[in-house]
Amino acid sequence: MRRLLEKYSAKMVAAGLAEIGNPLLGGLDAELEWNREDSAIPVLEEVFRGLNINSLLFSLPAEPYRSIIDFLASEDAGHIRPEDSETRTFMHDLPVIKDFRSDMIIDKLRNRKSVIVKGKGIVTWGTVSPEQAFIFYSSVCFACFVKFFSDYLRDSRRGLVTTGQERVFRNALKYLDRYPDEPPELMSGPFRNREDVYRAVAQAGRLTVEHRLVDSFFGNVSLKWGDTLFISQTTSSLDELEGCIDPCPLDGSACTSITASSEFSAHMSILRLTGMDAILHGHPKFSVIMSMDCQKANCPTRGSCHTSCPEKRFIRDIPIVPGEVGTGPFGLCNTLPPAMEGNRGVIVYGHGLFTVSKIDFKTAFKNLLSIERMCQEEYFKHLG
Repeated sequence: MRRLLEKYSAKMVAAGLAEIGNPLLGGLDAELEWNREDSAIPVLEEVFRGLNINSLLFSLPAEPYRSIIDFLASEDAGHIRPEDSETRTFMHDLPVIKDFRSDMIIDKLRNRKSVIVKGKGIVTWGTVSPEQAFIFYSSVCFACFVKFFSDYLRDSRRGLVTTGQERVFRNALKYLDRYPDEPPELMSGPFRNREDVYRAVAQAGRLTVEHRLVDSFFGNVSLKWGDTLFISQTTSSLDELEGCIDPCPLDGSACTSITASSEFSAHMSILRLTGMDAILHGHPKFSVIMSMDCQKANCPTRGSCHTSCPEKRFIRDIPIVPGEVGTGPFGLCNTLPPAMEGNRGVIVYGHGLFTVSKIDFKTAFKNLLSIERMCQEEYFKHLG
């Protein structure tokens, strides 16, 4: 357990989510262990006793998340309501409390995956492993970043930016991710054997995380080789895909797709329609932010934009489509594949970016980077 706690503490620092020495993680195995000593442990041990969990994470976020979250939590609403798809689907809203008290933390974590303690940090939990707590923590940081920059763009257009909002915005600009003009070196296809295919899929996933083109574990990757689609498993960490890649026969003759990514059906439809071989799906921040930028007043579908927006929307040449995970009437398998045909990428509203390529991941990764850079440029161009 101690090894796992130290692993996810290090991953938080590497992802820019926390500073060295800040993450405090506890895990319950034969006994309760912590990754380090801290004065907050007695309070968190009471939280353990009050909830049916096996891990807790408490940390002050690194900048710019710290200032952004403090700003969003400064209102007295008791919660933050981001509108990105991951929050809608998994987090719902982000509760905020004023004091670092076990009873207040327990009360919020009974119904939510996280709680923000004003000025002190974020508390998240896991019931299976510390990885869950890391995922929820990462998701809070991502959702707050997207909400803050989306709100700032809206308020800038209306001339409503406050002094405090401007101060946080200017500070955040110093920490924006910078993307290289050229993609990293990826394995070249065509691949000769399954072992090379597995290695190529794992490499593409790892590099997507290392370039901060995805938050926590969200995102997926697949490669068609022969008559089989090799796709990351559902809930798998993209930077640790070794052993977590499912080979799914294209004719459906095996049930391996049961554990495959929840977007397996969308991947299959995309490849059949476009004739491509590789798909990368990440959650670059500004692609998500710009996908949610809509100036249409009094829209009858406001509030359900993520599933049923009827407008044909683009960021330059990149289509934006609604859609949700799964195969329902608003499922990505229905909305995403037609938009991908003939395009270098598609952004799903509030969700993330999909790119494709032939034979290997080189073009898909290049487009993932270039489209996110473009969305950053469009964001600053649209400021009032």
